[in-house]
Amino acid sequence: MSRKDQAYPFCDLELARRLERAEAHANARFVEARARVSPHSDACWIEVNGAAAMFDGVTSPVSQTFGLGLGKEVTSDELERLERFFQERGALVSHEVSPLAGPELAALLARRGYRPIEFSNVMVRPTRLEGGEPTAGDGIVVRPIRSDEHELWAEVSARGWGLGKASGDGWSETPELAEFVRALGPILTRREDSVSFLALRHATPVAAGSLCLGGGVALLAGACTVPEARKLGAQRALLDHRLRHAAELGCDVASMCVQPGSASQRNAERHGFRIAYTRTKWQLPGRGEPDVHG
Repeated sequence: MSRKDQAYPFCDLELARRLERAEAHANARFVEARARVSPHSDACWIEVNGAAAMFDGVTSPVSQTFGLGLGKEVTSDELERLERFFQERGALVSHEVSPLAGPELAALLARRGYRPIEFSNVMVRPTRLEGGEPTAGDGIVVRPIRSDEHELWAEVSARGWGLGKASGDGWSETPELAEFVRALGPILTRREDSVSFLALRHATPVAAGSLCLGGGVALLAGACTVPEARKLGAQRALLDHRLRHAAELGCDVASMCVQPGSASQRNAERHGFRIAYTRTKWQLPGRGEPDVHG
């Protein structure tokens, strides 16, 4: 192993703190970008005992907390402050919780009426691995977007996500998802401490992805390829170039979050990622909702 290669990090409390702080940092920068692009959105965030609470809109998946319980022990008063932050803005209260926060936090959330609604695997790998020089398919070039390519990046992402799965008649279209991704483009590409990338095949943009940087951690997200260019190496090239870019900026660990058992997890494992831990999203039922599963 060369001196540029790095060992896999041990999955302990300190790593969990690094990864959750990095995700909190990336989402805070997203909320700040939302506030700049849409001043009337009321997007904002606060920090309570190391937990970062984001509000990006009532229905936004970004409206939740990160890092709860990874600092000092969480008190009922601190939870009440976090709950007021969301409830005063009409949003449900949601917390992404690492298992390294300990069973005491899970018990406290359960006593307050929270219920688990979602799991996600946090995947990690070193940014440099032996033999990890960037690769690309035939005619594929990866580069950061230019200052005039925010809309182009959003359009490529919308096509990649909006035309999702193969069907008997070609590719199934999800126009709602495409419009959602297209609307996020100006925010994602203007987020501080992040870089948006395009993969071009014979000079035509065919794939897009993003990279967020915080505390020596590189968060990979949003990678997609337009249907006609899939299985040609664009995704691998995007991954390799983002990892190299992050390593050159001093990041030693790369991370991504995936649905357990998903194709995204399988692809991540093929490219050297391992599961660090499985997070649980806890949510406090809103008014009129049952506080237990029926």
